[in-house]
Amino acid sequence: MINYMKSEYYRLLRKKGVHFTSVICLLLIVVAATVLQYLDKVDPTFPYATSNYFYSNVIALGLIIIIIGFIFNSALTSKDDMSLIKQTVSFGISRNTIFWSKLILTLSYFVLICVIGIFLMIALGESLLITDNHSVHNFLMASVNMAPLVLSGFILTHVLKVMKVRDVYIFILLLFIYGFSSNLVRMLFRPFQGLSDVYKYMPNTLFNDNLGNYIVEAVPFSYESWVIGIGISLFVLFIGANRFAKQNID
Repeated sequence: MINYMKSEYYRLLRKKGVHFTSVICLLLIVVAATVLQYLDKVDPTFPYATSNYFYSNVIALGLIIIIIGFIFNSALTSKDDMSLIKQTVSFGISRNTIFWSKLILTLSYFVLICVIGIFLMIALGESLLITDNHSVHNFLMASVNMAPLVLSGFILTHVLKVMKVRDVYIFILLLFIYGFSSNLVRMLFRPFQGLSDVYKYMPNTLFNDNLGNYIVEAVPFSYESWVIGIGISLFVLFIGANRFAKQNID
């Protein structure tokens, strides 16, 4: 497995599109902080040149971050990569090795970019914008609460890509689960006593609650986000690993 991961790692390093996307995302962070600082200098009454506002834009974009993860995954598991699976299996590499190696590498790369982005935001927010003593702590805590949900979205994307589900269907599913699921769940379970609050545990509701707590500067650790995020990830991985082991490779 280690040898296969090494070969996949070298192939990942040669993917210019992935690195280009990473640079664009990090540059957008720099541009956002620079624009806020510039507007503050132009207009002293500009109220949004604060680190709290700067960080809140990330906390409010859980679904967008998952979509960015979808873009990363599309670049890392392109059609050309998937077409090599048949050849790889013919060389004696097990499907289990292929499945988990690709997941570990793509997830590690995505997490690395996210961590770099977080520290870049903190560096810019604390040096260029108006800040306070609690902004970094609240931002980090809110990011920790978002992490399991965002990663579950990335894992879901990866598993569906490996199973050769079309991108448009993956995109729609991500929008539904992480953007609109609470509305449907609330409507379906409203008539049932004891189930009317199920919608509160949908990913988009948890994202909204996390943002609301950040805005009022009271961000507790969200056990619900971790339970739901880990639950989605384990369920998807169990189904995906079993389906991948049995699906036809053409």
